[in-house]
Amino acid sequence: MPDRSRTTGPPWRRHELLHVAPDVWASALGHCPSLAGLPLVGSWADRGWPVIVRRRGAAEDSNLVPIGLPLPPAAGKRRIALLIPPDGILQRSSSPLLRTTARVADPCWQSTIASLLALGARIGVEPSVFGSLLWQYLTGLTYLSSQSDLDLLWPVPPGFDACSLLSGIAAVQRDTLLCIDGEIVFPDGSAVNWRELWNAYRAGDRARVLAKTMEGVRLLDITSLSPVEQHA
Repeated sequence: MPDRSRTTGPPWRRHELLHVAPDVWASALGHCPSLAGLPLVGSWADRGWPVIVRRRGAAEDSNLVPIGLPLPPAAGKRRIALLIPPDGILQRSSSPLLRTTARVADPCWQSTIASLLALGARIGVEPSVFGSLLWQYLTGLTYLSSQSDLDLLWPVPPGFDACSLLSGIAAVQRDTLLCIDGEIVFPDGSAVNWRELWNAYRAGDRARVLAKTMEGVRLLDITSLSPVEQHA
């Protein structure tokens, strides 16, 4: 069994997956009785399903870990947000890779997925998943529908030329009816929607985009790829 005494480690990052101890989960729900009565929520940790690290709210306790989970459409599609003490976390892991989760996607998605995997192999950045595909893979419940997007995370190393990745994703998007969504994730954990970043690159010098972090939203100057605080 994973060690519950381990409360330190690397900083929390959005989209990390956490397995919560069932007793800690029950305690957290005890403070939110309206959530405990929702379908699947009360037994979530007992079933061994993970939760996901989300962005921290402005007034939330920085000593607790902000987590979330989405219910499937059949259970109301509600998004659940909670705070968990770090010592209640049994295990933390990164989002699973696209190549691992592709088997649960609709057959009509497979050619697009193959193109994206080939792109990742060509440029040396392997995508992982979040969104409906992630949760269907993790739980076995039906999250995907004909309206679902393919949500991907593209973690890039320091000094990486994002233009080659962005142009490649855009080329795959032009050839498919499936909506490819998701984020380019920089080494410091800040993340930008791939489409917004691609449009900013094409707009020319001095373009800035919104970058999501654990603590909020900042402006990213794409000419330096260094985050600057948002004053607007």
